[in-house]
Amino acid sequence: MKKLFITALAACTLFACTQKKEEATLSGLLKSNFVSEVEGKPTALYVLKNKNGLEACITNYGGRMVSLMAPDKNGKMTDVVLGYDSISDYLKSDGNFGALIGRYGNRIAQGKFSLDSVEYQLPQNNNGHCLHGGPEGYHTRLWDAKQLNDQTLELTYLSKDGEAGFPGNLQIKVTYTLTDDNAIELAYEAETDKPTVVNLTNHSYFNLSGVPGSTILDHDIMINADTYTPVDSLLIPTGETPSVEGTPMDLRNPIAIGAQIDSTFEQLIKGRGYDHNWILNSKGDINVLAAKATSPTSGISLEVYTSEPGVQFYTGNFMTGEDKGKGGTVYPHRGAFCLETQHYPDSPNQPAFPSTVLRPGEKYTSKCIYKLVVNK
Repeated sequence: MKKLFITALAACTLFACTQKKEEATLSGLLKSNFVSEVEGKPTALYVLKNKNGLEACITNYGGRMVSLMAPDKNGKMTDVVLGYDSISDYLKSDGNFGALIGRYGNRIAQGKFSLDSVEYQLPQNNNGHCLHGGPEGYHTRLWDAKQLNDQTLELTYLSKDGEAGFPGNLQIKVTYTLTDDNAIELAYEAETDKPTVVNLTNHSYFNLSGVPGSTILDHDIMINADTYTPVDSLLIPTGETPSVEGTPMDLRNPIAIGAQIDSTFEQLIKGRGYDHNWILNSKGDINVLAAKATSPTSGISLEVYTSEPGVQFYTGNFMTGEDKGKGGTVYPHRGAFCLETQHYPDSPNQPAFPSTVLRPGEKYTSKCIYKLVVNK
């Protein structure tokens, strides 16, 4: 009788274990919702945590940062990036939430460029231009993932010669590190076997308020830049690099994003708001603050440091208000901002801009730090 009782108890315990509810991440994500297969490769959700309790969740589909949890001024853990609850949601979307972008972040005019007297044609997925490497850029690719420790994720990808029209087999490595000073660091490396152009970045959409479904118009923004690259009506740089002085593009001192975003300034009309590249005064010095955004609601600030010469500040002008993200939240028009560290748009067609050419034997490197700071 005793043996029968023990057997029954063991069976009951086993049943209870199999029925145990899956534990969610701090942001409410379930790892099981990211287990799938794309391009014949497995997808997954990787969780990074630091000693302070911060958490970053990343999927190898598009190398996307799905959530980034940090405490607000009251100590409440707050998700500061937009995204979706599952791989299936990402597959249904044509957006870039949290994604690694390449082979060329931003726009290339007419989807064409010449290198060593050879002309290359790329996809024309944005008003006749190539945007973010085309519709099947790196944001749609499966990256090989290796979690090195609790705080570090290494992603690698081989972009083959001719992919999206770009020359050269490009071997890429991107390392995400959640540091103990509350920063998410992205370190990019790439090598090619044929002359090519490279401009990698991350397209995380940030809302620091902690209020689901809110806009970012009340956030303060500061960009450490005296000049910028104005654009034509289709958002291709004109080649000029004027001063920001006396214009709404002067963000050297903190100002609310919404303060001048709807002004009659021609560049803001063309971009439907801020969607421009600023030429950073930091000049590639990773130790110099490049940009900073702050939510007065949460007290959370995002500081940006980069080895890149520019940053694209985008204010969600093309967000439609119809996208439903994590937890069923509807993301409104201007519901997030992006600070994409990069070389300038259309550099392959602009000889005066810093070069984005990478040749065999050279190594492309870039670093971006998104540091979270709480103002109490």
